[in-house]
Amino acid sequence: MDVRQLLAKAVTQPLPEPQFQAAINGLKEAGEVEDHFGIAPGKLGGLVESNPAVATELLVKLKGTADFPKYLNALLDMEMSLHSMEVVNQLLSAVCLPPEFAHAYVSNCMASCENMKDRFMQNRLVRLVCVLFASMITRNALRVSEVGIELQAFCIEFSRIREAAQLFRLLKAREREPGDPRSQAAESSAS
Repeated sequence: MDVRQLLAKAVTQPLPEPQFQAAINGLKEAGEVEDHFGIAPGKLGGLVESNPAVATELLVKLKGTADFPKYLNALLDMEMSLHSMEVVNQLLSAVCLPPEFAHAYVSNCMASCENMKDRFMQNRLVRLVCVLFASMITRNALRVSEVGIELQAFCIEFSRIREAAQLFRLLKAREREPGDPRSQAAESSAS
């Protein structure tokens, strides 16, 4: 089976280990991006949910193309899930994502948490989201100066959850770091 056939299958079902490895290796070894390997942005959601590692590898391969923003938008349009967070987290390690994407993804995650009705599932999701946000902040993939207030409000809303409290402390520590525009403004107004 060639890469295109494996990816077509990967959109609808988890690939068995040998096919999974063949898809990953095929994407890594492919030279020029060939017509997105038959995966249009609209099919990305199926690939993310069925085979998140393959989706990540595809997105890394598409990074330099003119269509890459369409795939990022498809990620934003997906319902947030553990697999979509996994893909975003892995992408952060592999490529530099646009700040607008990071900001929009954070907003989507917060809205998903706030709209969740099942309290147990909500708590679980908030924990995972807070860990992802902290990772984004420490990797400098998320500008605290742009989303800090929004994130702080989120942390306060879910302060009963340990990871939200930890994220809040991280945000406060980042505010006090030299080079942060808000800490410079506070210093200049104090003098």
